[in-house]
Amino acid sequence: MDALMANYGSDSDDDNEPAAVVGGAPEPQEASVLLPPPPLDLLQPPNFVDYSTIAQGSRIRSFPHVEGNYALHVYIPIVIPFNARKQLTLVMRRAASLVPDLYAVDADYALSDLCKDEQKLEKVLLGREFHVSLGRTVGIQVHQIDSLVAMLRQKFQSQQRYWMDFNKWEHFVNDDSTRSFLSLEVTRTGLPEISKQIHMVDEVYRLHGLPEFYKNPRPHISLAWALGDVSSKLKQATKEIEKFENSINSSKNCNLRCNFSRIVCKVGKKVYDICKIGD
Repeated sequence: MDALMANYGSDSDDDNEPAAVVGGAPEPQEASVLLPPPPLDLLQPPNFVDYSTIAQGSRIRSFPHVEGNYALHVYIPIVIPFNARKQLTLVMRRAASLVPDLYAVDADYALSDLCKDEQKLEKVLLGREFHVSLGRTVGIQVHQIDSLVAMLRQKFQSQQRYWMDFNKWEHFVNDDSTRSFLSLEVTRTGLPEISKQIHMVDEVYRLHGLPEFYKNPRPHISLAWALGDVSSKLKQATKEIEKFENSINSSKNCNLRCNFSRIVCKVGKKVYDICKIGD
């Protein structure tokens, strides 16, 4: 998540007290020569994005916070290749027009606002890291961390590269129906390999008394979310998106193709590399 920035005043009351005057009125000081402020664009880096102008959404935790527990998430990091971003930019603009209350996943900025500026859309949404979940996001205790990470590393020590085709637009709703997602699903190339990896994570979860993944896993990356269960809106939107893609792309290639090279385990704010395939 992008952290919110806030300005804090000094925590010392002395800073706000007037200076003591000794020996009557203070001597007048020469007025300093004031220069006009520089243009704002000179104070901003070339790729600056003004996040304060973008509406943000609010979310509900998927599970309650328990003192001493840490959120665990095992996943495959996904970065959208540069050559796939142009078409995805067009698709996400279309999605925002179909479902106006969508937000960029994890960044939590309104998709309709991001679509007004191509730089914002690419930087905040398409230029970030996505993930294919290999296990449920659950809470674990601190004494379980070392054992869980060690077992995962042992399980995945002999992984090899494979291709993943995110070839189908789909919608998903979380378990408690507090959020809906617009996603790209893997249904062909890469599905057997990812399914096998999910089963391997399940084995480690089971040994630690953690809930396993869904019975029929559907690997995907989520690009946008909406509050509550808006399945009907997203179901219709995915149909319109597919028609739109067919109109702008005559080929039948998948929407997005990525190469598997890494598995990550995130515990709280700490990230552990489980396996990493060299170039």
